[in-house]
Amino acid sequence: MVVEIPIVNIIARNTHIIPFEFEYYEPRSLEEALELLARFKGQAKILAGGTDLLVKMKTRIIEPRVVVNIKKIQGLRYITEEHEYIKIGALTTLRDIEKSEIIEKNLPALRDAVKVMGSIQIRNMATLVGNLCNASPAADTAPPLLVYNARVVAMSTHGRRVISLEEFFKGPGVTALEPGEVVVEVIVEKSNKGSSAFEKVSRVAVDLAIASAAVYAEISNDGVIENARVALGSVAPKPIRAKILEEKIRGLRLGSKELKRAIYEVDDEISPITDVRSTAEYRRHIVKVLVWNAIERVYRRIREGWV
Repeated sequence: MVVEIPIVNIIARNTHIIPFEFEYYEPRSLEEALELLARFKGQAKILAGGTDLLVKMKTRIIEPRVVVNIKKIQGLRYITEEHEYIKIGALTTLRDIEKSEIIEKNLPALRDAVKVMGSIQIRNMATLVGNLCNASPAADTAPPLLVYNARVVAMSTHGRRVISLEEFFKGPGVTALEPGEVVVEVIVEKSNKGSSAFEKVSRVAVDLAIASAAVYAEISNDGVIENARVALGSVAPKPIRAKILEEKIRGLRLGSKELKRAIYEVDDEISPITDVRSTAEYRRHIVKVLVWNAIERVYRRIREGWV
């Protein structure tokens, strides 16, 4: 028996081509890019690394009328240390972050996350800002940045807005960006009091997270948690801060039954789903293990002087 496959379906799934027409622009300045986004308000997609956008275009998940490539804009690829903040430009790649001494010294959880994202080829192309703007609940860079109280700087022809990362994520694939806006920078708080760590579990090494957890904590020499911030990925419609859990674990000692009980009560803050990667039940279980492990890892880093 011969099975006829419609040509349109073959084209829609051929990952070597983009099967629809669109307008393409390559601005050389931020001002030019903002003018293009204002002209095509709501109809343009921004191309930076392209590791998410191009895949979605090739499989026709999205079909933008306009693509604005910002790769040639000078001055958007940097990691700088300024007083109590680290600033990261929109074209900074994941590989830049992985190799940065500033990140390794000040933001170890972010480096943890980036090192387990995709392959080195992907990390050489993908950008931190692109990972955030994709707004996936499984975005690996989101939990570390949430525990650092990160903010994004959005620009448009109407001016500049600073948005906390908590407010930036609205839902799966949805951000607080308005039509015509582009994220140009991420601002991250430094801290010399504690340390941080990121933990993740996935089906294979380069896959998206089944669940992830980031912890920033200040822990005394005798193992008492004095302050903590906890963020979770892949267990809710967006990356989240577990603020109730943060309050519960303050004052508790590492390895204690009270700490284990508090972590297990995180069920009240999460709403995992069952999908092709995992079941909701497994996500509920493993995210607690990841939080526990991240806290232990933070304590080891503090003892080693890695703050």
